[in-house]
Amino acid sequence: MIKGVPTRVAYGDALVEMGKKHKDIVVFEADISTSTQTCKFAKAYPERFFNMGIAEQNMMGAAAGISTTGLVPFVSTYAVFASMKACEQIRTSIAYPNLNVKIAVSHGGLTPGTDGVTHQATEDLSIMRSIPNMTVAMPADAVATKVLVEKAYQLKGPVYLRFTRCPLPIIYPKDKTDFTFGKAVTLKEGNQITLIAIGDMVYQALEAAKELEKKGISTRVVDMHTIKPLDEECLRQVARETKAVVTIEDNTILGGLGSAVCEYYAEHFQIPVKRIGLKDTFAESGEYLELLKKYGLSSEDIVRAAEKLAINNNLYYEGQNK
Repeated sequence: MIKGVPTRVAYGDALVEMGKKHKDIVVFEADISTSTQTCKFAKAYPERFFNMGIAEQNMMGAAAGISTTGLVPFVSTYAVFASMKACEQIRTSIAYPNLNVKIAVSHGGLTPGTDGVTHQATEDLSIMRSIPNMTVAMPADAVATKVLVEKAYQLKGPVYLRFTRCPLPIIYPKDKTDFTFGKAVTLKEGNQITLIAIGDMVYQALEAAKELEKKGISTRVVDMHTIKPLDEECLRQVARETKAVVTIEDNTILGGLGSAVCEYYAEHFQIPVKRIGLKDTFAESGEYLELLKKYGLSSEDIVRAAEKLAINNNLYYEGQNK
């Protein structure tokens, strides 16, 4: 088990803190507030909390309506329900009129683990990325979560924020507040292979980078916390300063981070890319770390993919001939 803080918990804490200074924030919930942690806001500001019951579509419509009055709704449920059960309402009632609604969801990717495939959102980043006007992000730890929730409030227009059920290690110092949507963070420098990761996969990428350095592969690690808008400036720098790229996401490789990166490079740079994520498959119920291993998303899988990429593209490193 990974030790740390689930980003859903950091989200709940952020809402309470923001509620003190932003009186225009209201929270909508679909009857699972203890899971999404909006229960903390409900306790602190009951007059600004609305439990809509198990009616995600209606909840999105209500949030769209209330946003036209000048209030700023944060709408929470599980990622799988927001992105699929309520997709039409998000697209037509929120994104099309470009309304100021923040869709902040828990249980992203494989992090629900034992909850099984019905509660594992492994397509949501791809779905939300395809909707016009939508900003799509997933923070890597509790520190980034609190800052990006505040940034979502400040940004006018719809935002999709994805959080984890399981704990994630704290990666960033508590005083780091310069997160910006569409601006990636380089966590480690390197000049051979770049690991570009999002959300819970940032920690796995950092662990993989340690092993790759031991093998003599100079590895850069980038936290691409926002997949829309994508940080194209960062991708240009990566292509000019390193030789190959591995993308890592707790999401299907179809339409998510890996697709976004490949789409950019296909039009602008010739650089080898290996995508790590779910490969056109549903997952199964199980412990989070075991699921990462089963579906090829663990740090060990990242190391193997990066080594193979280095060999195939003639990048010399110390362990190549061992």
